[in-house]
Amino acid sequence: MDFLSSTLSASGPALPPSSSLTLEQKAAFVFVLLLFIFLGLLIIRCFRILLDPYRSMPSSTWTDYMEKDTFDYRIA
Repeated sequence: MDFLSSTLSASGPALPPSSSLTLEQKAAFVFVLLLFIFLGLLIIRCFRILLDPYRSMPSSTWTDYMEKDTFDYRIA
């Protein structure tokens, strides 16, 4: 019985507690989490642009060009 208690006391302090994160580890974890959120938002934005590229472009840039092009065609 004495052998069992000595092995339990020897293995007890060797196991680190699971909730003892240092401040640097917590800050790194938050930073990585924010980077993953930012990456996810960028991926969603890129897929939305790929699926509908003309929605993100202002309509004045391509409608003015089209009107000018048809106007030049009518003159000629």
